[in-house]
Amino acid sequence: MTLHADAVRALSDWTAPDAEQDLLRRDFLAHLSAHENAMLRECVPGHLTASAVVLDSAGERVLLTLHPKAGMWLQLGGHCEPHDATLAGAALREATEESGIDGLRLLPGPLHLDRHRVWCHGGSYHLDVQYVAVAPAGARERLSEESADLRWFPADGLPEDTDEVVRRLVDRARRLETGS
Repeated sequence: MTLHADAVRALSDWTAPDAEQDLLRRDFLAHLSAHENAMLRECVPGHLTASAVVLDSAGERVLLTLHPKAGMWLQLGGHCEPHDATLAGAALREATEESGIDGLRLLPGPLHLDRHRVWCHGGSYHLDVQYVAVAPAGARERLSEESADLRWFPADGLPEDTDEVVRRLVDRARRLETGS
């Protein structure tokens, strides 16, 4: 199965939590149908990306990166690569590379979708498929060259310079991880 086919399968099988997310899910599927290269950054109108919010093993803290271009604290993630076999695998790869933490455990299925304008190719869209990763107990992060900073925050005390997408993502991730 190709990465493109896996993304179609993952989004087709995903049950969105609300009407707004279902509309995005259908938009992402339409984009995949219209663009064979929709998984790669070369797809100029927009391309799918994969990210993960990383929780500590207790679900009490979240690891965020200070994005060097956006100047905001965001979840870990980025572009899919041609060698990625699955969308979930791309999210896990990105989270592992950017956090420096081995042994991250990805929870099944996407958690949330987000579409936002970015700088790629002078103006494009990221169609971000967001997952949840859980760090093993005692995990120690390691700053990568892709981050200006990397820091654990209390899940109920996120920094001001983040956005509502991250706040919603963290809230949904905590509820999923704790079963509440």
